[in-house]
Amino acid sequence: MINQDVTMTSTTEQTFLDATKSWRRNTADGWPAGPQARGVTGESAGESAGESAGTLGTASANASAARRAWALSPRAAFYLQASMIISFLCGSSAPTPLYAIYQAAWGFTPITVTVIFGSYAIAVLAALLTAGSLSDHVGRKPVLLVAIALQMISMIAFATAGSVHALIVARVLQGVATGGAVGTVGAGLLDLDRAKGTVANSVAPMAGAAIGALGASLLVELLPAPTELVYIVVLVVLVAQAIGVTWMTESVTPKPGALASLRPHLAMPRATRRALFALTPALIGMWALYGFYGSLGPALARTIAHSSSHLLGGLALAALAGSGAATVFAFGDREPRTLARGGFVMIGGVALVLASIAGESLALFFVGTALAGAGFGAAYQGALRVVLPLAEPHERAGLFSILYVICYLAMGVPAVIAGAFVVYAGSITHAAYGYGLAVIALAGLALALRRER
Repeated sequence: MINQDVTMTSTTEQTFLDATKSWRRNTADGWPAGPQARGVTGESAGESAGESAGTLGTASANASAARRAWALSPRAAFYLQASMIISFLCGSSAPTPLYAIYQAAWGFTPITVTVIFGSYAIAVLAALLTAGSLSDHVGRKPVLLVAIALQMISMIAFATAGSVHALIVARVLQGVATGGAVGTVGAGLLDLDRAKGTVANSVAPMAGAAIGALGASLLVELLPAPTELVYIVVLVVLVAQAIGVTWMTESVTPKPGALASLRPHLAMPRATRRALFALTPALIGMWALYGFYGSLGPALARTIAHSSSHLLGGLALAALAGSGAATVFAFGDREPRTLARGGFVMIGGVALVLASIAGESLALFFVGTALAGAGFGAAYQGALRVVLPLAEPHERAGLFSILYVICYLAMGVPAVIAGAFVVYAGSITHAAYGYGLAVIALAGLALALRRER
């Protein structure tokens, strides 16, 4: 500032010059006219410029402080992102108990059910291959907001669907949204807390699948307009989460290369390759099992029970995913080697499910499903505990994309093949036998590879 009582020192001269330059820049950028335009010169202009610069600095500081005051704490941001995995996977499993309603209304075959389901998996893969590591370049928040917007559109498409083609379009939109979100959220959770993030990345997808399947089943049985109400509920949750994301603090520093990252690629960190190759058979077996329950599981449960209840379809997937989530929550902090033994539990559970088909025992079916889900959860958590610590922070989103590419391929392709087998062989039980034996073989191979290591 200018001292009006004494001659300006070199320091105050510099201050005056800096303030004047700042004011001139502001005037050129469209700010109100400067003091010269109002006939003010000399020391008055210096005083006005200094006061204006100080006011602008104070306003900027106040705005920054206000943003910080509204920003979510790291803990709140962590749970918000975990809830997003739950809501996205909840939305993906919500159609499962509704397939029987769609099938009765539009008269399509079991293979059509698996094609609808498979279109979702393919869309997820496309999103993962293109946008899987985008958040490492532009930040987590922009990718999450776009993914939520697409998921909202897909919920509206589901609620207004009037044909198989409309369902496929809705599934594709949902797949693109989920593919963009899961890798980003997975990396975001690890940004905030590596230990809890690893557990959340195992628990949240299974919890979301269980909640979606069970919730949709209950809505079908108890409330009107189930094919609209399910998606409206998810849509409301997504709106709340979008608001929460705008209050999050960005957890990664953006870096160049965003456009280049959109070229389809798989960025496998070198340090993870050996471990990931050894774990791939287990991942395929686990997620193929999930794919069967997500597409043909409801029909198998109704066949065993000789019932047309829509609730049974949702309960089958909920039992598989819910027991997996509960197992990870209870035992997720155990050593990876201990968790890998969940493969034995999954094998035993699938064997019980196959026995339940022969004995037409619904109770045995659900016991076997729960055991298979528990083994699934433990083995999947063990796989993540082995692989994730090997990746650097800037490699996390890309690594999650590779993991989900493996999982969604395993989830979608075998399910479509099983649907075709049901149509041409005419028996869902025969398809279930073949599917179950393949899952057991893959789980056994994974355990053998694990022992060799």
